[in-house]
Amino acid sequence: MGALDFAGGSVVHVNAGVAGLVCAWFLGRRTGYGREAFEPYNLGLTMAGAGLLWVGWFGFNAGSAVAADGRAGLAMAVTHLAAAAGALSWMLGEWVVRGRPSLLGLCSGLVAGLVAITPAAGFVTLRSAVVIGVVAGLACYWGATGLKRLLRADDSLDVFGVHGIGGIVGSLLTGMLASRTVGGVPGSLLTQAIGVGAVMAYSLVATAVLLWITNLAVGLRVDEQSEQTGLDIAQHRERLGS
Repeated sequence: MGALDFAGGSVVHVNAGVAGLVCAWFLGRRTGYGREAFEPYNLGLTMAGAGLLWVGWFGFNAGSAVAADGRAGLAMAVTHLAAAAGALSWMLGEWVVRGRPSLLGLCSGLVAGLVAITPAAGFVTLRSAVVIGVVAGLACYWGATGLKRLLRADDSLDVFGVHGIGGIVGSLLTGMLASRTVGGVPGSLLTQAIGVGAVMAYSLVATAVLLWITNLAVGLRVDEQSEQTGLDIAQHRERLGS
């Protein structure tokens, strides 16, 4: 049908987001979820990891041009702009809603921008990349907060809120903003929506079946003591830090 996906917005991010949501539903909530605070362990490591993702994404998106040419250069440029726009828009949304921005939100927003630009990287202009990043930052902030509460899923790393919603937003906006001048092909919102829906349906069903089989064969959830201790200790006898 001609759905556009330059570097894997649907096949990577929508797929992973839906799979993560199904896993969260299947496993159930962590012990103490909703009754006690789960604070980030080390925001310095979070920032370092987000920075590595930002740099690595250039290869992910630009490499999908399969050539060292102008289209690869454009993919790098729009990736950078969308990440920056996503970080700023998430931070702004958090500031308006909660009265203060956070480093965790900034890092989450830049990943949201990176995710959303992935399907569009070889098809949109620089201006459209900024639009995609801004919309993705706000949409994924909602996905990781309001929508997460509606879905009643303990998605601890917001895989669906950031990757799932970001992938959906990016794929749909690719259909709206794809430039024939840039990519040589027109976009279609309807075609993109059908593609996203097909990936979501496939991922939901396939993940549920695989989890059901795995649970029957070896089980999925650890015992409560191991969960409270932490799997680094319970299964690997290793810890990071004191």
